[in-house]
Amino acid sequence: MKQTKFDVGGKKPDIEVNKPEKPSKMRFWQRPDVALVLYVLFFIAMIYVWQYSSGVAQTEIPYSQFLQYLDNNQVGKAVVTDNLISGDLTINDPKTGKPRSFVTVPLQNNTLAQLLKKHGVQYTVLHQSHWLDTLLAWILPFGLLFLVWTWMSRKMTGASGFLNIGNNRVRIHADDLPKVTFDDVAGADEAKEELKESIEFLKDPARIQRLGGHMPKGVLLLGAPGTGKTLLARAVAGEAEVPFFSISGSEFIEMFVGVGAARVRDLFQQARAKAPCIIFIDELDAVGRARGGPAVMGGHDEREQTLNQLLTEMDGFDPSTGVVVMAATNRPEVLDKALLRSGRFDRQIVVDKPDMRARTEILKLHVNKLTLAGDVDLNVVAQRTPGFVGADLANIANEAAILAVRHDHPAVTMADFEAAIDRVMAGPEKKHRVLNADEKRRVAFHESGHALVAMVVPTGEPVHKVSIIPRGVAALGYTMQLPVTEKFLSTVSELRDQLAILLGGRASEEIVFGDISSGAANDLERASEIARDMVTRLGMSEKLGPLTYGRRQQSPYLGGEYIEERNYSDEIARQIDAAVRELVEEGHRRAHEILTTERSALEALASVLQEKEVVSGEEARRVVGEVRNRSEQTLEDARKNETTDVNKRAAPGN
Repeated sequence: MKQTKFDVGGKKPDIEVNKPEKPSKMRFWQRPDVALVLYVLFFIAMIYVWQYSSGVAQTEIPYSQFLQYLDNNQVGKAVVTDNLISGDLTINDPKTGKPRSFVTVPLQNNTLAQLLKKHGVQYTVLHQSHWLDTLLAWILPFGLLFLVWTWMSRKMTGASGFLNIGNNRVRIHADDLPKVTFDDVAGADEAKEELKESIEFLKDPARIQRLGGHMPKGVLLLGAPGTGKTLLARAVAGEAEVPFFSISGSEFIEMFVGVGAARVRDLFQQARAKAPCIIFIDELDAVGRARGGPAVMGGHDEREQTLNQLLTEMDGFDPSTGVVVMAATNRPEVLDKALLRSGRFDRQIVVDKPDMRARTEILKLHVNKLTLAGDVDLNVVAQRTPGFVGADLANIANEAAILAVRHDHPAVTMADFEAAIDRVMAGPEKKHRVLNADEKRRVAFHESGHALVAMVVPTGEPVHKVSIIPRGVAALGYTMQLPVTEKFLSTVSELRDQLAILLGGRASEEIVFGDISSGAANDLERASEIARDMVTRLGMSEKLGPLTYGRRQQSPYLGGEYIEERNYSDEIARQIDAAVRELVEEGHRRAHEILTTERSALEALASVLQEKEVVSGEEARRVVGEVRNRSEQTLEDARKNETTDVNKRAAPGN
């Protein structure tokens, strides 16, 4: 698609344009050669004025004449230095009527002076100064002053300087840059459809105006970090045949109150001049936070004035002019309600985390330039990465390529992708962290307990891998489960089974070793969170009923962390604690019963895990299946033997 070129012009020297421009015409005094001549003339004038002001009242006389005045007692006062004698005579100046002032250079050789005086020779002593002394004394200070003056002038008149502090550092998408189109954005099909419609309205406004409607004024992209909001905006710039202004929300704010509002006015003024066009504000929450609240570090005057100006500009311009404001944020809960109302951001497009199909498409997009081996299955990679966003998947593809290069593979293999996923999810392997034999055995039984309970409970997701290789900061091992399908809801049975799986490691240690270790700290934390959510938020407690307890809200003043507002009594709080404890203890009891029954399978799986350190899900199920088959065969043989013994006792003659 061909883009329409547009000229930015020379009125805003601080606008960053991503293509070369024609140089603007310089004024005569701005030319470098003329400016240099002006500076030199200025310095000469300064030197002349200084010399005139310091020596205009003194007349230089020969040293021999000074000696005559001295012999005639006509010297009133004198100031003697090493190289100069100055002072006043007792005779008056005929022009001013005041005592004449003089200055002369003395002759340091007294013998020669007496000899010249004896013969009546009138002589003058000349003082010769070296050119370097003159340079250091005069030109160098003014040269330094010139350099400082030039540097300050450039800073003050630059794009971010003080004199132009109200102007914007707007970036305008150019035609000569590599275009990003919707074909470069995988997944997010609904968001692309919404944005395509907005682009079509910009290209053909009469299409909707003939029915009495108007195009949306604002489009707000919402979504978690890394879902591709900014990439979608770049794709809009690549698809649209209109100017595309891009700026970050933080670039409006300065230390001076009123600068942000001036920049907003300047931005919309430029946009109206280039209409139809698109304005994109990235990280809108930097400037669009809700007004009010406690003052932090002297208040929010600058940010609130900037927001007020943004609200006024969005509400004031005519939608028929063809200016559409796009913005992106991952924190919509902190935005001001006036910014989200209809008439400003008419459309709010959610760019959600991709599902398994979308993750597969994103992976295909990121592996286009990679050399893949034949065993790579992107569907399995997408299945192993639930909850991952586009940025995470791009990182996995890049990490897989790096690992393939590290191991000198001719192509990126499935093992490289598996290692890349483990690295992103659990951290890099800690090869220097070597476990002793006792700790290795304990960790093996701990992870085997998780895996075995996950295999036994009805709703447990299939085990994909079990590892006892230390990773990350504190992880000594992990059990990874692979979801069969994308799930958006969880039932009571599934959450109870999840509690049993989380507590399977602790139960395994109790059964095998008779005591517990600190390795279950994270498991207990996650189990407690699930149980508390079941009681307080999901209404899954039989005793407390289908009610929610407490209100959760995200505070913009606490770094986005959730804060809990309590709206129940102390008695209800005690009942909540009791219900949470009951759920966790029930999960622990179930895990203990399962592992006690499957003790042989637990020991077999832990033994294989100690030997290999990493066991795949298929191998883990095979080991457990073989133990169960042997147990069933043993029971069957025992039943047969018991039946044979009964028949023998029941036979005639016994």
